[in-house]
Amino acid sequence: MTTTHTSYKLISSDLQTSLKRVSEQPDVKRETEYYLATIGSIKSVDEFFADSRLYNYAMKAHGLEDMAYAKAFMRKVLTEGIDDKDAFANQLSDTRYKELAEALNFARHGELATTFERAQKGVVDKYTRQTLEVSVGEDNTGVRLALYFERMASTVTSGYSIIADDALAQVVRTALQLPAEFASTDIDRQAAYYEEMLNLEDFKDPLKVGTFLERFTAMWELENPSGSYDPLAAFQPSSLTGISTDLLISINNLKLGGR
Repeated sequence: MTTTHTSYKLISSDLQTSLKRVSEQPDVKRETEYYLATIGSIKSVDEFFADSRLYNYAMKAHGLEDMAYAKAFMRKVLTEGIDDKDAFANQLSDTRYKELAEALNFARHGELATTFERAQKGVVDKYTRQTLEVSVGEDNTGVRLALYFERMASTVTSGYSIIADDALAQVVRTALQLPAEFASTDIDRQAAYYEEMLNLEDFKDPLKVGTFLERFTAMWELENPSGSYDPLAAFQPSSLTGISTDLLISINNLKLGGR
């Protein structure tokens, strides 16, 4: 049976081939063609929300598929943009909202927001990568986690960055052999421990990230022998989507429905 590390390395070492294979899948190809053919004609946040195929595509591309229902929340993210330090997206610990607001930056560029490469090919590239990660996760959640960590590691700037993203935190806890209960301890103490045990600058070095993921995949294999781990459990909205407490509180304070 293929180990978690072997599966991860097979994909990671020839990532472009894996992504190309995903992009050619009929459903992915169909949705991507629609997105590219349509997104450039969208001139406002309202028009974007009015087209559910575009909206759902962009949300999935940024790993926010489970938040697609929260349209009032997402409208606030896109309407305020990222230029003001007090903008909604900048107040959220999960950086994916900021990335979406930057990709579709209506606040800064108005009607031209969707004409830039980051709004077109940039979103498509994210969608393909996200689809790949979800797909491999159906067979092995550890491989999905490793690919996600590889993609996001360079964004880690502090122990709090790890805590804010449950997926990153699970990888780190597993690699450091910390019990799941550690996530329930005092946040400041968690952050301090991560910063003491890890050289966060290493996460900007692909080779050192690779070494770290060797440890993670080995520990994952020990903790989750084949068939013992629920592949869906880690990816529920309250888990590996990186939704933090402040985000959930914000959602509860908003009316849903897109207005």
